[in-house]
Amino acid sequence: MARPRQFDEERAVDAAMRAFWATGYEGTSTQDLCEATGLGRSSIYNTFASKHDLFERALRRYMDDKDDAIFDLLAAGEPAKERIGALIRQAVEPPGDDPAGCLVVNSMIELAPRDPEIAALLDRNLERRLDALMAVIRQGQHAGEIDAGKDPRTLALFVTATISGMRVAARGGADRTTLDAIATTALGAF
Repeated sequence: MARPRQFDEERAVDAAMRAFWATGYEGTSTQDLCEATGLGRSSIYNTFASKHDLFERALRRYMDDKDDAIFDLLAAGEPAKERIGALIRQAVEPPGDDPAGCLVVNSMIELAPRDPEIAALLDRNLERRLDALMAVIRQGQHAGEIDAGKDPRTLALFVTATISGMRVAARGGADRTTLDAIATTALGAF
């Protein structure tokens, strides 16, 4: 008879997510994961099978949490341009307890070029976010607040690239004034 687990698996995934977010996949050792989760090596490997499995679960958790917030913001009743502006401005003022940067962007740079599973996961996530952004952009075009001559997918890609770039800049030490200037310039594209 197997012994029951004595820990909260979801809390362990959340702790691992923060560790990977702060130092990346390669930069996070098994010992780092043990320290972050409070689990021993055997508990980690018995529960998650591998570091890669734990990383994938942590990345999925991150995407689900961030996407829920993005989709809620984009579904708000405000004018489309204001919703897009609020989304971009989130990169200026991320929650104070979050590590700098973005786990999705970090994973695109570090793992996607050599890990097809992670690349596919990131691609599916990007398409979901682009679809949500394109819907808002089209609403703004129909309302006359966004230039109807601009391609919604191109604008959605621009917003995504701007936010990603801002996250990289923040991780590199960019201050609030710099990030705010980037956001203001980006919003001028609409």
